[in-house]
Amino acid sequence: MILLRHGQSEFNAAFTQARRDPGIVDAPLTALGHAQAEAAAARLAAADAPAITRIIASPYLRALQTAAPIARRLRLGVEISPLVRERFKFACDIGTPRSALAEAWPRHDFSAVEEFWWPHREEGAAGVIERAARFRALHAGTPDHHGTLVISHWGFILAMTGQSIGNGECVACDPAAAAPETLLWQAPRPRPPAAEPQ
Repeated sequence: MILLRHGQSEFNAAFTQARRDPGIVDAPLTALGHAQAEAAAARLAAADAPAITRIIASPYLRALQTAAPIARRLRLGVEISPLVRERFKFACDIGTPRSALAEAWPRHDFSAVEEFWWPHREEGAAGVIERAARFRALHAGTPDHHGTLVISHWGFILAMTGQSIGNGECVACDPAAAAPETLLWQAPRPRPPAAEPQ
């Protein structure tokens, strides 16, 4: 299984600068985020990449927009699962109702999504860890988990792997393996830009 963090969102860009919630509800991708999604699609479609046969994505707009070029390149449908959503903590974690999402993304499978699928109060780390455990239990025995791509978020990926990854990055995960023992709930600082050539 491959876990991919969505591309940079408008929330990510603003929060990186101010380190406070900018109040952007269900934040969409920035131009950089769209470029990261396209780059991920190219990597996953490359001849030497693992064969992806299934795509699961979070219902947040930033994850759906990240999934779009990947699904298009791989010619796969997208299953939407609230289990892989972000930890509910900021304004960007207020979602969009299922009916509006299904209208905007008619080819996606929203059968596992309720109309109002996000929590209405802050979710602690224990809640994310519990969702990750349920996701592991659902997918550990499935024969296609090796070819599954999950487009998710920083907190959920941390709970699944113990790794803190940046926007547009991915990490392999075996859902049948033991859950990580230690989790550091601190979002990564953005990497400094590469130095200009002399």
